[in-house]
Amino acid sequence: METTNEELRRLQKQPLERKVIMSRQRVREWVSKFGVEGVYVSFSGGKDSVALLDLVRKEYADVKAVYIDTGLEHPSVRKIALEEENCEIVKPKMNFKQILTKYGYPMISKQQSEYIDEYRRAKSQKVKDIRLNGNAKGFGRIRPEYLFMLKAPFRVSDFCCDYMKKHPAEDYEKKTGQHPILGIMAEESRERMSNWIKYGCNAFDIKRPKSLPLSFWKEEDVLKYIKVNNLEIAETYGEIIPKGNVGGQMTIGDLLGDIEDEYTTTGAKRTGCVFCGFGLRQDKEKFIRLNDELPKLADYVLRGGTFIDGIWQPSNEGLGYWFVISYMNLHGNMNIQIPNLEIYKMYETEETRKYIKL
Repeated sequence: METTNEELRRLQKQPLERKVIMSRQRVREWVSKFGVEGVYVSFSGGKDSVALLDLVRKEYADVKAVYIDTGLEHPSVRKIALEEENCEIVKPKMNFKQILTKYGYPMISKQQSEYIDEYRRAKSQKVKDIRLNGNAKGFGRIRPEYLFMLKAPFRVSDFCCDYMKKHPAEDYEKKTGQHPILGIMAEESRERMSNWIKYGCNAFDIKRPKSLPLSFWKEEDVLKYIKVNNLEIAETYGEIIPKGNVGGQMTIGDLLGDIEDEYTTTGAKRTGCVFCGFGLRQDKEKFIRLNDELPKLADYVLRGGTFIDGIWQPSNEGLGYWFVISYMNLHGNMNIQIPNLEIYKMYETEETRKYIKL
């Protein structure tokens, strides 16, 4: 049954203790429908899925976890997933380099890369007009600041998420007949909020049924749940501390021994695919941090690249992000930081200098 924004906001304001009770009820409803053997927890090793798996297994200890091993997660996040008990490993059919070569780079945002790719591949002028101007309601257009990407000498797309995560999960569900429990929260995007309003926490009647028992939680709920239950999370997050204590200052909670309502992490705030370029405009230092923590991995992402039939794509040396980001910086004024940029001058050619000069 369709709900409303007001209902979502009401649920989001509930105390964690109340949210836990409601989420466990959603899990019980899901298992009642499909049985313990008919469900699984989608487990990435990230903090949200750590909280989800603990909540589910407090009700059903034998529920299976499934980890889709894309090879793109932060090593400390992947370690958490690989060490989890009763966790099945599923691998995608294509690797990231193959997807970049065939479909293009994940840059800017999932939605905008989809629109840019559709425009560039479209044979219909109607599709192009919608992507330039929006539909009748003004939605679905490429934002003006990203129009320069229509002439980029490389492809961008949102297909990596489909081929690395969505399709392997769907294949697993078809093979096993199991239905997923996911740690997705409505606050993470407009699309997820819209889906929650339309389907609620347990979407029984859609083509791919799925349960989202944490969907009305907020970021601070996940951190507090992990803190209260003393759960292990990946090293990249650092420690979970009260927001008021970020600078080392003592809080009222410290003096009274209370559990704080709002927490943050001393390290990464969120994780995901370490190679992903979605959100780079907001997180301009992503690859600086990756280089500080995992320099060999950062170098592989940045180095290399080659032109094939006039289109830039990965090479045997590396994924070629140095050129992609440099182009976006020059033509889109994005100011995304590239560590050790001078090193990648070795990959400059007469063709790259048509578009950028380091």
